[in-house]
Amino acid sequence: MTLTDGLLLASAAFAAGVLNAIAGGGSFLTFPALVFTGVNPIVANATSAVAVSPGYLGSTLGMRDELARVPPHRLRMEAGIAAAGGVAGALLLLITPASAFRAIVPWLLLFATVVFMAGPRCVRWLAEHRGGVPGRSARTWGLLAVSVYGGYFNGGLGILLMALYTVTGESRIHTANALKNLNSLVLSLLSVATFALAGAIAWGPAVLMMAAATAGGYAGAHGARRLPAAAVRAVVIGTGIVMSAVFFWRG
Repeated sequence: MTLTDGLLLASAAFAAGVLNAIAGGGSFLTFPALVFTGVNPIVANATSAVAVSPGYLGSTLGMRDELARVPPHRLRMEAGIAAAGGVAGALLLLITPASAFRAIVPWLLLFATVVFMAGPRCVRWLAEHRGGVPGRSARTWGLLAVSVYGGYFNGGLGILLMALYTVTGESRIHTANALKNLNSLVLSLLSVATFALAGAIAWGPAVLMMAAATAGGYAGAHGARRLPAAAVRAVVIGTGIVMSAVFFWRG
């Protein structure tokens, strides 16, 4: 890793930490930065997951009061589902040929961008227009599917989880957000452990980016109240569109 590569990765991770603390979307920066410095796309995806993982712990600890109001058996059950999905998604990534994943990446980035762009509106619409609430089995299978996606490719995970909880009857927005943070943490930890055991993480860039992302998250948390949320979301969406276009162009 050259000095220039290190500066690029640290800058991308710091900015990702800021974005994740304010609006999400940090993986739109960390994953492309790793690929642009020559890291294999599958290793870059695994390393990016490591880089942004500290933020999930902070978010979960910050919502301990909301989680304390959820029945413990529900927390254990959903954490178990998220863990299984995270491992399954990570294993699916590891058996995906590098050439196939390289072809899928632009579509994953574009999908994550669209989810991020339309997510809050969809969540509000679901909250206002849902009819009969799906049963527990629908939430279970939905959580498993979203967790597999999160283990495979992290972009847009939070919005997908929020939409899932809304459509399956969780009317308390802060509880839904707390569950989203907890299950993101669990599936992230398990998928990262799977990547580590498979030797799919570039640890030099990962450690550098974790430190930079943590610093960025701290800065973002303190600056969140000073920045218009709409402006930050516009930056994330613009970044996602540009990154998708670049990856489509690169083939």
